[in-house]
Amino acid sequence: MTTAPQENAPDQILVIKLGALGDFMQALGPFAAIRAHHRRAHITLLTTAPYADFASASPYFDEIWTDSRPGAAQVSGWLALRRRLRRGNFSRIYDLQTSDRSSLYFRLFWPGPIPQWSGIAKGCSHPHANPDRDTLHTFDRQAEQLAIAGIKKVPPPDLAWVTGDAAAFSLPAPYALLVPGGARHRPHKRWPVDRFAVLARALWDQGVTPVLLGAAAEAPLLQKLAGEAPFARSLAGQTGIADIVAMARDARLAVGNDTGPMHLTASAGCPSVVLYSHDSDPALCAQRGPKVTILRRDSLAGLDVADVLNAAATLTEM
Repeated sequence: MTTAPQENAPDQILVIKLGALGDFMQALGPFAAIRAHHRRAHITLLTTAPYADFASASPYFDEIWTDSRPGAAQVSGWLALRRRLRRGNFSRIYDLQTSDRSSLYFRLFWPGPIPQWSGIAKGCSHPHANPDRDTLHTFDRQAEQLAIAGIKKVPPPDLAWVTGDAAAFSLPAPYALLVPGGARHRPHKRWPVDRFAVLARALWDQGVTPVLLGAAAEAPLLQKLAGEAPFARSLAGQTGIADIVAMARDARLAVGNDTGPMHLTASAGCPSVVLYSHDSDPALCAQRGPKVTILRRDSLAGLDVADVLNAAATLTEM
C-alpha cells in the first residue's frame, strides 16, 4: 500500500535516465532545468550503475536509485521495483529515457495513485506526442518534452561542478585526446585504426602527445594503435567520467568517433573533432559544445587524415 506524503513535506520528483554515456551526457541540461524548476523538491534519479557515482556528485539530485533492470521472467524483480516506485510517493516523474522499458514503469503504478508523468507512456498526464519527435536531436527532443511539462528553459550541459584531477595521470603538455573505439556491435562507426596512427604521428611531429582513451574492453584496440604509434600514451580502462572531463579541460584537442567520451570533451569546452559514418546521424545525436566540428563520410574509410588535421587546426585557432 502506498503511504500518504507527510504534510508540508517537499514534493517528491523522479527522473528516469538509463541510457548510454552519450545519452546521459545530453541529459545534463534537462537535469539542471528540472532542478531549477523544482528548487524545493526532493529529486531522485533512477539510472544504471555506471552513472550512479557521477550523478551523485552532481548538484541536480538528492538521491540516486540504481535500476536492477529485471528481465521479463524475473517476477520478483518487477514486484520489488513496483514496490519501490509506489513507496516513493512521487508527485511527478520525468521519463527522459522514453523507451519501451521506461514507459512500462508507468504501468507499475496501476491501479493508482498514478503520479503526473512526462514521457511517451500511453495515458500519461504530460505526453510528448509530437509525431516527429524521433527526428529531433536528443537535446532538442528532451527540451520540447520538458516544455510540454511546463519547463520552458533548458540550458546546455554544464560540467563546471565536475572535480576530476588530470594531474593524477601526469600527462605531458601539450596533449591531445584520441578516442578510437566505440560500440563493439557497430564497427562502421569507427575510423580505421591505421588512420588514427597516422594522425597520432602528425600530432607528435607538432610537439603534441597523443593520449588514447577507451574502456577496459577496448584495451586491445588501443594497444594496437600504440604499437603503431609507440610515443602515444594509452589510458585504456583507467579513466572515469570525471577524469575525462578534467583531462579535456587541459587538452589542446580531442578527436574521436561518435562515442560517449566525445560528448564529455565537447561539453567540457575542448576543441573536438567528431567522426561520423552512415551508421549514426549527427542531426539526431551530434556532440554539442563551444568548439565542435563534425566530419561525416558515408564510410569512415573514405575520411582522409588531412581533412581531420585541417578541421583540428581551424578549431584550435578559434
